[in-house]
Order: sequence, then C-alpha cells, then structure tokens
Amino acid sequence: MTNLKVKSNPKVESVFANYPDLVRDKMLFLRELVFETAKKIDGIGEIEETLKWGEPSFICKNGSTLRMDWKDKNPNQYAVYFKCTSRLVETFKLVFKKTFEYEGNRAIVFQMGDEIPIAELKKCIKATLTYHKVKQLITLEI
Repeated sequence: MTNLKVKSNPKVESVFANYPDLVRDKMLFLRELVFETAKKIDGIGEIEETLKWGEPSFICKNGSTLRMDWKDKNPNQYAVYFKCTSRLVETFKLVFKKTFEYEGNRAIVFQMGDEIPIAELKKCIKATLTYHKVKQLITLEI
C-alpha cells in the first residue's frame, strides 16, 4: 500500500455538498472507492481531485481522467465517466459483460437502487488510474 497524497481543489467539496442527500452518499462512496483503490496502486504517489466540466474528477500521472456525477435530467441515476477515446469502457464490456450498465463508450451508469459490484468497479478504477501504463495490454491488466 502506498502513501497517497491527495491534491484537492476546494471547489470539489461544494459540488459534493450540493448533491441531494441520497445522491451525496452515493457520490461520496464512489469518491472513497477511488481513493481506496489509488492507495493500493504502487507508484501513484499523488492523485489530483479537481473539477472538469463542473464534475468531480480524478487525475494521476500515468492515468486517464476519471469523472463522476449525478444530473438533474436523470435524477434516478449517477455515473462514472471515462475518456471516450480510450479503450477503458470497451475493455470493461469485454471483461465484465453485463455486470454494469454502460452509456456508450464513456460511462458506467448506476441506478439509485443498484447494488454496486465493488470489486469489479475497483478494477475499472485501477485500470483508469494506470491507463497509460496498461493501455497496450488486451484487458488493461484487469
């Protein structure tokens, strides 16, 4: 386990604070999964928590950007977003098949009542945070 340094933009806290109560707990849970996963990846050292397009986003040296959000227009769902030009979601579909609900090649979507497959989601998070080291591998080391 590594000693992870989190560099956080203070505006991120206000985004989490402004989610409706039920959603906030789910979003904070996803955020914690990102940090838990990052702590177990050798060589990360630092992760930046910032806002991209107004959404909580996580960036590290050898990774691809991971974003998450809930939107008013789809109040019964929330999602984890990935760079659509990467092979991330394509690979998640290959490895995990119907474990997740996907939005094209850009997101894993959760409905409010869903039970999150934590072990599988952590593998997706790890592949994202290490993407530039593993992108040449068929299953991104999942």
